[in-house]
Amino acid sequence: MGINRSESTGRGVVRRATAATAAVGLAGLTACSGGGADDGERRTLTVFAAASLQKTFEEIERRFEEDNPDIDVVFSFDGSQNLVDQLQAGAPADVLATADLRTMERAEEAGAVRAPQTFATNTLTLIVPEGNPAGVTGLDDSLDDAKLVVCAPEVPCGAATQKILDATGTEISPVSEESKVSDVRGKVEAGQADAGIVYRTDANAAKGVEAIDIDGADEAVNEYPIAVTADAGEDGRRFSDAEMWIRAVLSDWGREILADAGFGATGGADGTR
Repeated sequence: MGINRSESTGRGVVRRATAATAAVGLAGLTACSGGGADDGERRTLTVFAAASLQKTFEEIERRFEEDNPDIDVVFSFDGSQNLVDQLQAGAPADVLATADLRTMERAEEAGAVRAPQTFATNTLTLIVPEGNPAGVTGLDDSLDDAKLVVCAPEVPCGAATQKILDATGTEISPVSEESKVSDVRGKVEAGQADAGIVYRTDANAAKGVEAIDIDGADEAVNEYPIAVTADAGEDGRRFSDAEMWIRAVLSDWGREILADAGFGATGGADGTR
Protein backbone atom coordinates (compact mmCIF):
# COMPACT_ATOMS: atom_id res chain seq x y z
CA MET A 1 0.00 0.00 0.00
CA GLY A 2 1.66 3.27 -0.77
CA ILE A 3 0.51 5.87 1.69
CA ASN A 4 2.98 8.75 1.85
CA ARG A 5 3.36 10.83 4.97
CA SER A 6 3.49 14.59 4.99
CA GLU A 7 4.00 17.11 7.75
CA SER A 8 0.94 18.64 9.23
CA THR A 9 -0.45 19.37 12.45
CA GLY A 10 -7.51 19.26 13.31
CA ARG A 11 -10.45 20.22 14.63
CA GLY A 12 -13.22 19.93 12.84
CA VAL A 13 -21.94 17.79 10.39
CA VAL A 14 -23.66 19.00 7.81
CA ARG A 15 -25.19 21.97 6.08
CA ARG A 16 -26.68 21.93 2.57
CA ALA A 17 -27.43 18.64 0.83
CA THR A 18 -26.96 18.55 -2.93
CA ALA A 19 -29.39 16.87 -5.29
CA ALA A 20 -26.75 14.36 -6.35
CA THR A 21 -26.18 13.22 -2.79
CA ALA A 22 -29.84 13.07 -2.02
CA ALA A 23 -30.19 10.66 -4.91
CA VAL A 24 -27.90 8.18 -3.20
CA GLY A 25 -29.31 8.89 0.26
CA LEU A 26 -26.16 10.24 1.88
CA ALA A 27 -27.05 11.56 5.30
CA GLY A 28 -24.88 14.38 6.50
CA LEU A 29 -23.71 15.84 3.19
CA THR A 30 -23.42 19.55 3.65
CA ALA A 31 -22.65 22.39 1.38
CA CYS A 32 -20.37 25.05 2.70
CA SER A 33 -20.77 28.05 0.45
CA GLY A 34 -18.57 31.10 0.45
CA GLY A 35 -19.49 34.49 -0.95
CA GLY A 36 -18.84 35.58 -4.47
CA ALA A 37 -20.07 34.31 -7.82
CA ASP A 38 -23.56 32.97 -8.44
CA ASP A 39 -23.84 29.29 -7.48
CA GLY A 40 -24.65 28.35 -11.05
CA GLU A 41 -21.24 29.61 -12.15
CA ARG A 42 -19.25 27.78 -9.49
CA ARG A 43 -17.77 24.30 -9.58
CA THR A 44 -18.52 21.91 -6.72
CA LEU A 45 -15.71 20.13 -4.88
CA THR A 46 -17.07 17.29 -2.73
CA VAL A 47 -14.92 16.29 0.25
CA PHE A 48 -15.65 13.18 2.31
CA ALA A 49 -13.93 13.59 5.70
CA ALA A 50 -13.80 11.90 9.10
CA ALA A 51 -16.13 13.54 11.64
CA SER A 52 -13.17 14.60 13.81
CA LEU A 53 -11.98 16.88 10.97
CA GLN A 54 -15.13 18.96 10.80
CA LYS A 55 -14.07 22.20 12.46
CA THR A 56 -10.62 22.30 10.95
CA PHE A 57 -11.78 21.51 7.44
CA GLU A 58 -14.53 24.13 7.68
CA GLU A 59 -11.90 26.66 8.71
CA ILE A 60 -9.63 25.63 5.84
CA GLU A 61 -12.65 25.86 3.53
CA ARG A 62 -13.17 29.54 4.32
CA ARG A 63 -9.63 30.44 3.28
CA PHE A 64 -9.74 28.06 0.30
CA GLU A 65 -12.94 29.58 -1.09
CA GLU A 66 -11.56 33.08 -0.64
CA ASP A 67 -8.57 32.05 -2.75
CA ASN A 68 -10.75 30.07 -5.21
CA PRO A 69 -14.11 31.90 -5.51
CA ASP A 70 -15.14 29.74 -8.48
CA ILE A 71 -15.16 26.59 -6.28
CA ASP A 72 -17.89 25.63 -3.79
CA VAL A 73 -16.63 23.10 -1.24
CA VAL A 74 -19.24 20.57 -0.12
CA PHE A 75 -18.53 18.31 2.86
CA SER A 76 -19.81 14.99 4.10
CA PHE A 77 -18.55 14.37 7.64
CA ASP A 78 -19.10 10.85 8.97
CA GLY A 79 -17.34 7.85 10.42
CA SER A 80 -14.44 6.91 8.14
CA GLN A 81 -15.76 3.40 7.53
CA ASN A 82 -19.14 4.80 6.47
CA LEU A 83 -17.50 7.17 4.00
CA VAL A 84 -15.54 4.33 2.39
CA ASP A 85 -18.72 2.26 2.17
CA GLN A 86 -20.44 5.16 0.43
CA LEU A 87 -17.59 5.58 -2.05
CA GLN A 88 -17.67 1.89 -2.88
CA ALA A 89 -21.43 2.15 -3.40
CA GLY A 90 -20.87 4.84 -6.03
CA ALA A 91 -21.40 8.03 -4.03
CA PRO A 92 -19.89 11.06 -5.79
CA ALA A 93 -16.85 12.56 -4.08
CA ASP A 94 -13.58 14.18 -5.12
CA VAL A 95 -11.49 13.86 -1.95
CA LEU A 96 -11.43 11.34 0.92
CA ALA A 97 -9.81 12.04 4.31
CA THR A 98 -10.00 9.31 6.95
CA ALA A 99 -9.04 9.07 10.61
CA ASP A 100 -6.71 6.12 10.24
CA LEU A 101 -4.54 4.31 7.72
CA ARG A 102 -6.49 1.05 7.94
CA THR A 103 -9.67 2.62 6.57
CA MET A 104 -7.85 4.41 3.77
CA GLU A 105 -6.08 1.17 2.87
CA ARG A 106 -9.48 -0.45 2.42
CA ALA A 107 -10.47 2.35 0.03
CA GLU A 108 -7.21 2.02 -1.86
CA GLU A 109 -7.49 -1.75 -2.16
CA ALA A 110 -10.99 -1.26 -3.60
CA GLY A 111 -9.59 1.13 -6.20
CA ALA A 112 -11.60 4.05 -4.79
CA VAL A 113 -8.68 6.47 -4.19
CA ARG A 114 -5.30 7.37 -5.59
CA ALA A 115 -1.93 7.95 -3.84
CA PRO A 116 -2.97 8.77 -0.25
CA GLN A 117 -0.77 11.08 1.84
CA THR A 118 -0.74 11.29 5.63
CA PHE A 119 -1.26 14.83 6.91
CA ALA A 120 -1.94 14.66 10.67
CA THR A 121 -2.02 12.52 13.80
CA ASN A 122 -4.39 12.31 16.75
CA THR A 123 -4.57 10.57 20.12
CA LEU A 124 -7.36 9.66 22.51
CA THR A 125 -8.45 11.12 25.81
CA LEU A 126 -11.36 10.81 28.22
CA ILE A 127 -13.91 13.59 28.53
CA VAL A 128 -16.41 14.08 31.35
CA PRO A 129 -19.06 16.74 32.01
CA GLU A 130 -17.80 19.81 33.86
CA GLY A 131 -17.43 19.06 37.54
CA ASN A 132 -16.93 15.36 36.79
CA PRO A 133 -20.05 14.27 38.73
CA ALA A 134 -19.24 10.54 38.40
CA GLY A 135 -15.74 11.00 39.82
CA VAL A 136 -13.93 9.46 36.84
CA THR A 137 -10.16 9.42 37.29
CA GLY A 138 -9.00 7.63 34.15
CA LEU A 139 -9.27 4.39 32.25
CA ASP A 140 -9.63 2.46 35.50
CA ASP A 141 -12.19 1.08 37.97
CA SER A 142 -13.63 4.58 38.43
CA LEU A 143 -15.56 3.78 35.24
CA ASP A 144 -17.26 0.73 36.78
CA ASP A 145 -20.33 2.69 37.88
CA ALA A 146 -20.12 5.39 35.21
CA LYS A 147 -22.07 5.65 31.97
CA LEU A 148 -19.25 5.37 29.45
CA VAL A 149 -19.69 5.87 25.70
CA VAL A 150 -17.07 4.91 23.12
CA CYS A 151 -16.69 4.50 19.37
CA ALA A 152 -17.62 1.16 17.83
CA PRO A 153 -14.64 -1.16 17.17
CA GLU A 154 -14.87 -0.76 13.38
CA VAL A 155 -14.52 3.04 13.69
CA PRO A 156 -10.94 4.42 13.78
CA CYS A 157 -11.38 5.90 17.27
CA GLY A 158 -12.88 2.59 18.41
CA ALA A 159 -9.98 0.60 16.98
CA ALA A 160 -7.53 2.92 18.77
CA THR A 161 -9.50 2.48 22.00
CA GLN A 162 -9.27 -1.29 21.70
CA LYS A 163 -5.53 -1.05 21.08
CA ILE A 164 -5.10 0.87 24.33
CA LEU A 165 -7.28 -1.61 26.24
CA ASP A 166 -5.26 -4.53 24.87
CA ALA A 167 -1.95 -2.84 25.72
CA THR A 168 -2.98 -1.98 29.28
CA GLY A 169 -5.07 -5.07 30.03
CA THR A 170 -8.04 -2.87 30.89
CA GLU A 171 -11.66 -3.97 30.59
CA ILE A 172 -14.55 -1.55 30.14
CA SER A 173 -18.35 -1.87 29.89
CA PRO A 174 -19.63 1.00 27.75
CA VAL A 175 -23.33 1.75 27.66
CA SER A 176 -23.15 2.51 23.94
CA GLU A 177 -20.80 2.27 20.97
CA GLU A 178 -21.17 5.09 18.44
CA SER A 179 -20.48 5.12 14.70
CA LYS A 180 -18.53 8.38 14.84
CA VAL A 181 -16.53 10.22 17.45
CA SER A 182 -18.67 13.36 17.28
CA ASP A 183 -21.61 11.32 18.61
CA VAL A 184 -19.54 10.24 21.62
CA ARG A 185 -18.61 13.85 22.29
CA GLY A 186 -22.21 14.98 21.86
CA LYS A 187 -23.54 12.56 24.47
CA VAL A 188 -21.05 13.79 27.06
CA GLU A 189 -21.73 17.44 26.19
CA ALA A 190 -25.47 16.80 26.59
CA GLY A 191 -24.99 15.10 29.96
CA GLN A 192 -26.28 11.78 28.62
CA ALA A 193 -23.02 10.06 29.57
CA ASP A 194 -20.62 10.34 32.49
CA ALA A 195 -17.56 9.84 30.31
CA GLY A 196 -16.53 9.28 26.72
CA ILE A 197 -13.37 8.32 24.88
CA VAL A 198 -12.67 10.78 22.07
CA TYR A 199 -9.79 12.29 20.15
CA ARG A 200 -7.84 15.02 21.88
CA THR A 201 -9.00 17.41 19.15
CA ASP A 202 -12.63 16.65 20.01
CA ALA A 203 -11.91 17.33 23.67
CA ASN A 204 -10.42 20.69 22.66
CA ALA A 205 -13.50 21.57 20.61
CA ALA A 206 -16.11 20.29 23.07
CA LYS A 207 -18.19 22.58 25.29
CA GLY A 208 -18.91 22.01 28.94
CA VAL A 209 -16.49 19.12 29.41
CA GLU A 210 -13.21 18.34 31.13
CA ALA A 211 -10.45 16.15 29.69
CA ILE A 212 -8.72 13.37 31.60
CA ASP A 213 -5.53 11.83 30.20
CA ILE A 214 -5.51 8.15 29.32
CA ASP A 215 -2.44 6.15 30.33
CA GLY A 216 -1.09 4.44 27.22
CA ALA A 217 -2.77 6.83 24.76
CA ASP A 218 0.56 7.36 23.00
CA GLU A 219 0.54 3.66 22.12
CA ALA A 220 -2.42 4.22 19.81
CA VAL A 221 -1.66 7.22 17.62
CA ASN A 222 -3.97 7.50 14.62
CA GLU A 223 -2.52 8.84 11.37
CA TYR A 224 -4.90 10.72 9.06
CA PRO A 225 -4.48 10.21 5.28
CA ILE A 226 -6.04 12.18 2.44
CA ALA A 227 -6.43 11.27 -1.24
CA VAL A 228 -8.09 12.17 -4.52
CA THR A 229 -10.85 9.70 -5.35
CA ALA A 230 -10.47 7.49 -8.39
CA ASP A 231 -13.68 8.97 -9.80
CA ALA A 232 -12.27 12.51 -9.68
CA GLY A 233 -9.03 11.22 -11.18
CA GLU A 234 -10.87 10.43 -14.41
CA ASP A 235 -11.78 14.10 -14.95
CA GLY A 236 -9.04 16.68 -15.45
CA ARG A 237 -10.90 19.60 -13.88
CA ARG A 238 -12.14 17.62 -10.86
CA PHE A 239 -8.68 16.16 -10.34
CA SER A 240 -7.11 19.62 -10.45
CA ASP A 241 -9.60 21.02 -7.93
CA ALA A 242 -9.13 18.03 -5.61
CA GLU A 243 -5.36 18.45 -5.77
CA MET A 244 -5.73 22.14 -4.88
CA TRP A 245 -7.75 21.21 -1.79
CA ILE A 246 -5.13 18.70 -0.68
CA ARG A 247 -2.37 21.28 -1.21
CA ALA A 248 -4.34 23.68 1.00
CA VAL A 249 -4.56 21.07 3.77
CA LEU A 250 -0.80 20.43 3.47
CA SER A 251 0.10 24.12 3.24
CA ASP A 252 1.75 26.05 6.05
CA TRP A 253 -1.49 27.81 6.90
CA GLY A 254 -3.48 24.57 6.66
CA ARG A 255 -1.06 22.82 9.01
CA GLU A 256 -1.28 25.78 11.38
CA ILE A 257 -5.08 25.38 11.57
CA LEU A 258 -4.66 21.68 12.26
CA ALA A 259 -2.02 22.32 14.92
CA ASP A 260 -4.19 24.92 16.66
CA ALA A 261 -6.92 22.29 16.97
CA GLY A 262 -4.55 19.80 18.60
CA PHE A 263 -3.57 17.58 15.69
CA GLY A 264 0.01 16.34 15.58
CA ALA A 265 2.43 16.50 12.66
CA THR A 266 3.74 13.68 10.49
CA GLY A 267 6.68 13.49 8.14
CA GLY A 268 7.82 16.22 5.78
CA ALA A 269 5.99 18.94 3.92
CA ASP A 270 6.74 17.40 0.53
CA GLY A 271 4.40 14.48 1.19
CA THR A 272 7.04 11.89 2.13
CA ARG A 273 8.34 10.67 5.44
